[in-house]
Parts: sequence; structure tokens; C-alpha cells
Amino acid sequence: MRRRLAAAAALALLAACSSPPEPARAPAGEAPFVYVKNLDIITEWDPGKSYSNEIVAFQNVYETLTLWNPVTKKSTPRLATSWRASADGRTWTFNLRAGVTFHTGRPLDAAAVKASIERTMATKAGASYIWDAVSSIRVEGPATVTFTLKYPVPLDLVASAGYAAYIYDTKAAPDLTAYFRQGKDAGSGPYTVARWQKGKEEELTLKAYDKYWGGWDRPHYNSVKYRVVPDADRAWQLLLRGEVDFVERLNPRLFAKARITPGVRTSERPSFQTAMLLFNTAAGPMKDVRVRRAVQKAVDYRGLVKDLKGAGSPASGIIPEGLMGHVPGRVPRQDLAAAERLLRRAGYGPGGRPLRLRLTYGEGDTDWRLLATRLEAALKPLNVTVEARGMAWNEQWELGKKRGQDIFVMYWWPDYADGYSYFGNVFHSGEPPVFNLAYLKDQELDALLDTIPELTVTDRPAAQRAYEQATRRVLDQRAAVALPWVTNYQRAYLGSIGGYVDNPAYSDVVFVYDLRPSA
Repeated sequence: MRRRLAAAAALALLAACSSPPEPARAPAGEAPFVYVKNLDIITEWDPGKSYSNEIVAFQNVYETLTLWNPVTKKSTPRLATSWRASADGRTWTFNLRAGVTFHTGRPLDAAAVKASIERTMATKAGASYIWDAVSSIRVEGPATVTFTLKYPVPLDLVASAGYAAYIYDTKAAPDLTAYFRQGKDAGSGPYTVARWQKGKEEELTLKAYDKYWGGWDRPHYNSVKYRVVPDADRAWQLLLRGEVDFVERLNPRLFAKARITPGVRTSERPSFQTAMLLFNTAAGPMKDVRVRRAVQKAVDYRGLVKDLKGAGSPASGIIPEGLMGHVPGRVPRQDLAAAERLLRRAGYGPGGRPLRLRLTYGEGDTDWRLLATRLEAALKPLNVTVEARGMAWNEQWELGKKRGQDIFVMYWWPDYADGYSYFGNVFHSGEPPVFNLAYLKDQELDALLDTIPELTVTDRPAAQRAYEQATRRVLDQRAAVALPWVTNYQRAYLGSIGGYVDNPAYSDVVFVYDLRPSA
């Protein structure tokens, strides 16, 4: 009731004066932290298979052995308090935090770490590939676990991954698959699942786990709610009224308002999140590489970055700056004359056969809508019609896995702070495709990519050369993708919230336990 009265007062003030009101505030910790996203929150409940939007919630429910620090750019303790590697990098020993329990009540010990990682490896789903170097896991004692590797990798970094590195209670139920499918969790994090309403706006609610090892001796949020609001203007109004606390993405117009609105804080920083237009290389008109190259050249890269007004930066190569594998000097440019020549050679273009392309993107993302509109306008004079369709993420992804579109638009970010997943998960052959939504099957590329994880440790210059070769093959020879921009995160949240840090290794995640709510 207090929140509703405060919201009514805020609305009255908005009507009475030209300057925006300060958002309503609630007593510290009493109200939930409410996070707004434009797409579905949960696509997969199993922490061993999870590989999508649910990261924003799962990083508050589950924990990993280590956490990547965006300041030091190194792994820091989480469930593991310390670790050491052998001189040859093939043996890693982790010492675990004492007194940690799962939400099921069972202790989180070395045996539980071994069991959860081995189960994740066995799923061969999601990002389970991150453990490919592991040949065995050995329990040395209740709080010590040792990994033996087939080849050296930075396992402390792997253990910080946003996906597939979660430690969970494999004894939560006899049938874990059925257990997770009900929307239950088996994590050790500060919050546990309270309610899941698939398809509803208020999709997911978490509540504090009373026995969390970090303790609750200072003000924290006692619950977390995740709301799905595709309309950016409505999300902004909800923030102004104090009905939500954090909007993970606003369009440039609304973000400009947020920066000058009393009682609202904003966060803006570069990210590892790359915008991708994945072309259907397996079927339909884009099976012709000339058509794919034509669409690559029709994208108005400069115009899009300009219109994003700070929300995006030019992409160079496939891996963004700041990660191994980034290739500078490869910023793409629009070339409509070349696009027309390529289309004519393929039998399309002005005077040729009309070409119709189906493009799908995540609903509610105004940047994607801008891209679709600009691409439609650029290709229309070339006798190409783009049929763009905004979809709920789960629906779009299911259609993509059935090869149901010519252009699949999505964002990609790393599984951990490393460049490999941009290639290994998006362009390495795979059946079913999962995220290889260009359906690329290229044995030469696969063989090249398979050398990179070990080279990253043993011969970094050679790894970089392999990345550059893979970049040329995907972008130039196969023309499997266009990369219009790299996202700059632009968040807006209530000014009463302190302690927020945007960590690019965990895309769109708010670590709610670390926040400081105040009245």
C-alpha cells in the first residue's frame, strides 16, 4: 500500500509540473528489487544445460568456484577461496569455502563440486564444452578438489563462466531433469526460487536464502522480481513511478531522459555483447554466398551506430575489443553498389527476380527494430523485400533451431571472459544447431577452431593468428554473418540503490546481494 500511495503522488506531481518527479522509494530491503527485461527470463531451468537469458536470475541463485573481476581482469574467490596450478598447467587444485549449504539443506563440499561438474560435462549441452580439457576430477578432502587436464587451460577463468560452471546439488531429487522442469532450483546463492509464472509479465520471483554463507547482517533486498516488459516507454514509466528498480535497456531517447531525471541513476559502459545478423547458409535464397555478401554490404553500419547515440560502437572482426581474438582494422562499411552487383550475379536485383527475406529479432528491442527498418529501406530499391518479425525470445529461438528464417538477429556475449565462444558456439558445426543459427558446416573451420583452446595457453601469438584466420573465413569466405555494432550498456535504476557494478563477463546480470538499498 505504501508503494501504491507513493506512486500516486509521483503521478500527480508529473501532471502538475514540467520537470519529471523523483521516483517513489520504499524502506530499505522491504520492497523487492524489481528487474525489467524486454525478453523472456527463463528458457532452461537445468543449471547444467542453461545457456540463455536466465543468466540474469541464475547468477543470483547459483554460484561458481570463481568470479571474474572487471577491474583486475582476473578471477577472484567465490565458492573457492584459493587455488593453485601445477607448473605445466595440467593440474588445478581448488580450496572451498567452509560452511556453505545448498538451498536443499545439504552441504556444498568437494564431492558436490565433482558431481555437479561431471553431470554438466555429461549433458554435452549449453556451454558444457568449457570443461573439455578436464580428464578427471578428484576429491582430496571435504574442502579440496583437484582437476587433471588433458591440455593446459586457465581453469580459474573457466570456473568463473556465466554458464555451465554452476555448482549445484545433484542429490536434490532422484530425477533431476523432472525436478528442474518444475521451476525448482538446487543452488547455493543468496536467493532461491519462490515462484515462476511462465509467459506472465511477472515471470519470476526469488526470495532470500536464510542460511546463505555471506550472511544478512546489513540491509539487503529480501526478494527479487523479474518482469518482462517489451515496451521501452512502459518500462520507463514503471521506473518513474517506482514500481520497478532497474531497466536493463532503454532506447537512446529514454536514456537521455534518464540521465537528467532526479532520483534516477544511469550506468553506461562498453560491453562484450555483439549484435549479430546470422545468415541461413543451409537453405533458402541465402544459401547462395553472393546473396549473403550482398546483405552484408547493404547494412548501414555507420548510420546505425550514429542513430544508437552512444548505445553502440563499431564492430571490428567478430570478437570485441578487450578479449583475445579481437581483430582491429576490420570495421565494415555499407556498399550498396557492390550489393547490387552481387544480387544481379545471383539473378536478383533491379530487373531480376524479386527476393523476399525473412528476418526475426527479439520483440521490444528498439535497436533491432531500427536495424530492420534501415535494412528494409536499403534493400527495397534493389528489389529485395525484408519481412521483419519481432518475437518473444523462446519463440524466436525455437523457430531458428528449425531453420525457419533467412536472417536470425541476436546478441552474443562470451561464456567467460575469453573470445572462443564467439566462434566455437556460433560458427562451429553442430547438430542440433543450438546457437549455430547460420547452420554453418565447415570442416576446415572446425579443425582450426579446435586448436585454439590449447594454443591460448601454450602459444598465444599462434592463437591470435588462428582467430584472425577464422575471422577471415567466417566474414569473407563464407559471409555467414554481419556485425552491425558492439553494445554499450546503458542502464537506468532508482537513485536509492547503491553498490551496482556492471560486469561485462555476465551480460545483463545484476548481483542483487551486493546492492545497498536505502530509504
